[in-house]
Amino acid sequence: MELTATIPIRKTTHSRISEVDFDNLEFGKYVSDHMLVCDYTNGAWQTPQILPYSNLSLAPSALALHYGQTVFEGMKAFRMDDGRINIFRMERHYERFVRSLERMCMQVPPKEIFVEGLLQLIGLDKAWVPSRPGSALYLRPFVIASEARFGVKISDEYRFIIFTGPVPSLYDQPIKVKVETNYIRAAKGGTGFAKCGGNYGGAYYPTRQARMEGYDQVLWTDAKENKFIEESGMMNVMFVINDTLVTPPLSDSILDGITRDSLLTLAREVGYKTEERPVSVAELEKAIGDGTLTEAFGAGTAAVVAPIKTININGIDMQLPEYGPGNLLYKLKHGLELIRSGQEPDRHEWNFVL
Repeated sequence: MELTATIPIRKTTHSRISEVDFDNLEFGKYVSDHMLVCDYTNGAWQTPQILPYSNLSLAPSALALHYGQTVFEGMKAFRMDDGRINIFRMERHYERFVRSLERMCMQVPPKEIFVEGLLQLIGLDKAWVPSRPGSALYLRPFVIASEARFGVKISDEYRFIIFTGPVPSLYDQPIKVKVETNYIRAAKGGTGFAKCGGNYGGAYYPTRQARMEGYDQVLWTDAKENKFIEESGMMNVMFVINDTLVTPPLSDSILDGITRDSLLTLAREVGYKTEERPVSVAELEKAIGDGTLTEAFGAGTAAVVAPIKTININGIDMQLPEYGPGNLLYKLKHGLELIRSGQEPDRHEWNFVL
């Protein structure tokens, strides 16, 4: 089905790029000039189009506003050293997008619309891709249930949208986290592996409570016993214990992070031992106490890595060693940046270069 041979484009008559301070970006503040929109109606995806970024018109009874059928992806495009633009791991992001949508009983946009839409949208707004180290053009594909029907049902209509915006690096300074053993993020058999809106909304309250107590994020534990670490805030979490990079194994309650996978791959390439296994709260407490836990960090698209300096366990703040350039987390982050910027060979074909 050739839907994307020529995506109709209506260019903006007034670019907002002059309003952007590229030297002082704020995450989520700026949105590029254009967006892709494609509707699913009458049992088929319609012709996509690229339009000036603008507000949406939805019926108040649109199902997405009531029953949670909303799924998104978080991706990035980078300015390479030679000036070209690289979309990082586009195929892997699409695969995860599909799994999330299927879990939520939503229609999946064809791959050709996803890929060609991103290529044309980024090509049109290429001036928005920042060039400062650590910065990127954030890409937000998402699907919402757009059918106007206030009964509880699987929607028969959907809207697929992609917008973009320049963002800086996040969490340059080490953060403080609290092990959460009361509230949960996800449970076995639930939607924890999917990037659906409800996962994030449900995490707000305990996260706000932790921040009121002086912490930046929470370390989520399993829903059954609250004994095993699952994620850090909205990121995967990794630990260096006994010179081994350790991270909880993927499951239906843990997001299959693309950054997580990339960092594990790079660590193995340089000969670092890795383990994907359950990590208990008790193990963390012991490893911090005896000094065998030397690093802890979140891993995700937005931050890449977020070093953790303090872990609160059962009301006690436990401090990790100071971080420096020699730490594994920074070596892995730097290695990833070299590949994304084209300074190192892309042996895994992660880069899609425009």
